[in-house]
Amino acid sequence: MEQLNPLSEFFAAIDDDPRISITHIGIYAALLQYWKDHDYNSPFSAYSYQIMKLAKISARATYHKIIKDLSEYGYIRYEPSFKRNQCSKVHMFYPKCNLNENYKK
Repeated sequence: MEQLNPLSEFFAAIDDDPRISITHIGIYAALLQYWKDHDYNSPFSAYSYQIMKLAKISARATYHKIIKDLSEYGYIRYEPSFKRNQCSKVHMFYPKCNLNENYKK
């Protein structure tokens, strides 16, 4: 059951965050799965199409908007490569409910 801790903490963190949509949740869940599949190494490297496939989304613009949002909001740290032949880096960590210090209700 410890494997569910990052997802449970994410849900606790987003409970009062109206900026988070179902698409944010789907991409975050896909990132968690990819992270697990790569032995919880952080940061991990991934191409956008790998995460998009897991999240079941097809629009690249949506993916890039959402992953940037997740990074900006403090749920992950995203380092885009801006190169087609080089993976971007994603830093995963356990979100805490007070992560959104810049977010004003």
